[in-house]
Amino acid sequence: MKLGPFTLSRTTGGPATVEDLRALARRRLPAPVLAYLENGADEEVTLGRNREAWRDHRVRQRVLRGVREVDLGVRIAGTHLDLPVVLAPVGLAGAYHGSGDLAAARAARAAGTRSIVSTGATHTLEEVAGEAGGGHWFQLYPWGDRELTGGLLRRASTAGYQALFVTVDVPVVGNRLGERRLGMSVEPVVTPSTAAGYARHPRWLAMQARYRRLSLANLAEPGGPRRIADTVRRQSIAMRPDLDWDDLAWMRDQWDGPMYVKGVLDPEDAALAVRAGADGIVVSNHGGRQLDGTPATADALPGIVAEVGGRAQVLVDGGVRTGHAIAVALALGADAVLIGRPWVYGLAADGQRGVARVLEILDAELRRTLHLMGVRAAADLAGRHLVPHEAPPIPGR
Repeated sequence: MKLGPFTLSRTTGGPATVEDLRALARRRLPAPVLAYLENGADEEVTLGRNREAWRDHRVRQRVLRGVREVDLGVRIAGTHLDLPVVLAPVGLAGAYHGSGDLAAARAARAAGTRSIVSTGATHTLEEVAGEAGGGHWFQLYPWGDRELTGGLLRRASTAGYQALFVTVDVPVVGNRLGERRLGMSVEPVVTPSTAAGYARHPRWLAMQARYRRLSLANLAEPGGPRRIADTVRRQSIAMRPDLDWDDLAWMRDQWDGPMYVKGVLDPEDAALAVRAGADGIVVSNHGGRQLDGTPATADALPGIVAEVGGRAQVLVDGGVRTGHAIAVALALGADAVLIGRPWVYGLAADGQRGVARVLEILDAELRRTLHLMGVRAAADLAGRHLVPHEAPPIPGR
């Protein structure tokens, strides 16, 4: 399988891990765009802890279990998925590669899973639904008033989106210092230094000139110019820090299909979301991009599963880069995981084929992990498949 200037192979050559694709993305993206992808909030404590927390868990290895084949299938939002990995919503995906949201949706569908299309997508809801096949899911930022929010929900329903993911952890934008220092703020700034940086990436500039996908397409005025400064400014003006549980209940009334609440870290909030009509929870700290110092999602997950598991599905994102992390998440009680940065690394590397490679890598890693653990199905993973944490030694004994 060819992927841009390198050759993909299951055994030799080409990117073999998500980190390999990350390295390619880092070489191909201008510094401000890379900062928008990679940076977290403030001191980036939560950003770093997200990945570390999955590594803290040890899985049990059982032998001679007679596992000939591994089944990775799960059912999320009433849809069978061949892989318990969903592409998380990512705003401004066209900044990484012009094929953006459309590439993600096509790659996800080909892999037997789904993409969650962001309110901040650089393709419209209708474009993705019309060109990538139906049945994808929509992520709602409840920006602006109920007229704007209701309009987005009606558009998603009319276009055939089957599930709604409401992001609730962005009442205000987090303090992402790396982006601000490089001009990727609410009012994008290009200085002589950043302009020179863009000039060192002629391939990226040519791609942007070809696709012209640097705007929030779902918020642009119909028929109007799609300029990133205009649309990002509109996003900022429309932020709603005053939203409460009554607003979520109203959104539930506007949507006929499954509704998930994304951005929950506290069990009490998870219970309130279910009471407001949520069918599922996404345990998420926005990839460490919002409030720094929050728990890693792996640490928050068990408490939320204990609170609402059995009454609602529980998904999780944040720092998931390997098959090991996926297995740990499922063993801790998650029904599936979401990945954000990983699929964008693939997108930046080579559009749809790069996203497909990320899913292929994670599929292979998870299958291998379950084979070596002696587990027949992803849906069978549970707490018994993890090695209990040992208590720290008592000093002096």
